[in-house]
Amino acid sequence: MQIRPVLMVASFLLAVLLAGCAAAPTTRSFSDFATLAPQPNLPDPLVMLDGRPVTSAAQWNRERRPELKALFEHYMYGAIPPKPSQMQIRVEAVYPDFLGGDATLKIVSIQTGPEPLAPRIDLMVVIPNHRPAPAPVFLAMDFCGNQALTADTRVPLAHSWMANGVRGCVNNATTEAARGFQSADWPLADIVRRGYALAAFYSGDVDSDRADASTGLYAWLAGGDPAKNPAADRGTIAAWAWGFERCVDYLVTDRDLDAHRIAALGHSRNGKTALLAAAFDERIAIAFPHQAGCGGSAPSRVKNDPSAPSARAHETLAIINSHFAHWFNGAFKQFNDAPERLPFDQHCLVALCAPRAVLLSAAQGDQWANPAGQFEMARAAAPVYRLLGVEGLSATQMPPERQLVGNRLGYYIREGNHSMTADDWTVFMNFADAQFHRGGR
Repeated sequence: MQIRPVLMVASFLLAVLLAGCAAAPTTRSFSDFATLAPQPNLPDPLVMLDGRPVTSAAQWNRERRPELKALFEHYMYGAIPPKPSQMQIRVEAVYPDFLGGDATLKIVSIQTGPEPLAPRIDLMVVIPNHRPAPAPVFLAMDFCGNQALTADTRVPLAHSWMANGVRGCVNNATTEAARGFQSADWPLADIVRRGYALAAFYSGDVDSDRADASTGLYAWLAGGDPAKNPAADRGTIAAWAWGFERCVDYLVTDRDLDAHRIAALGHSRNGKTALLAAAFDERIAIAFPHQAGCGGSAPSRVKNDPSAPSARAHETLAIINSHFAHWFNGAFKQFNDAPERLPFDQHCLVALCAPRAVLLSAAQGDQWANPAGQFEMARAAAPVYRLLGVEGLSATQMPPERQLVGNRLGYYIREGNHSMTADDWTVFMNFADAQFHRGGR
């Protein structure tokens, strides 16, 4: 079998080092696409690339887990850059009277580097005031800026590029009209009442969600040179996962928060990112990839029946890579018409979180995100959990609507369509209560 090294553009790596990041990723060697043997069935997460079985937790942690991480970076997401060495974090403001005095609002600025192009992440942290101990925290990436989550004018407007289709956005900039328009889907008062903190940041602070231009992390690492930063193949989901990690860097230092009970949460593309971030960052205790679908919590090995109604169709690699080419790296496009050649599938990404908790949540009317396939990903990841001494998902059939099932791995499906609602947050908190051994309220 022909082997070639992982091809990372030399100038890009040099830019990473010059940007002040701590270290370059480890280089591994993997097969060319043409030499990858088709595997119509799901690859076994407990079988090494060379065919050796994984028989112990030590072997999983020492050999298979690093191998799977490298495979995902090489063939799908691209490398997640290391932590910058010159990052500066400042708490810009603290307001203890948020939500009528039930919570404290902290405005945190995470400047990832000294250069003008270095991303600045604005983190909004809401912490319950009435708590007996440091609060567990949901870390969530939002689509429209933190100001969309609350009408409180003390939350700064998003400073990064915004799509003009977003409410209150004019000339790709957020205005005061954007305040609070998503607050019904982010029930801050209920989250605080249940004893949880929420930390939220806007995806555009890390990299704008557009295929034609890269303006965030990768533009910075490339020194502003577009020739070193192919926009369509830059791997924006990996960049956003890097943003999750930088926010975790702050959360573990805040004494009002429990550093051992951090949950990463996101909806749709943000859910894909939350799962990837949790898979790679073991400081994250729970992943909530809500309706994450293709490229996240649903299988890549999908072929639609052309005779079936269009409402039953699932998103495929060819479709997602044609519409959102910037989310993944260039290598992933090779699998558009041959997903069976992938040496992994998304159950392996779920398994990378083991033995930590993951809840896969879906909606019956969101067949595009493949709810049944998400359930199969949880089932296929369960053997890794058992190897590591915990029960993952013991259910063998999809549960009825609105019945949460699982142990360390959970699954939930409701009626409705592609959305995140206040009711979903109740399910998220119920699952977190069980994992963190907290009594629900």
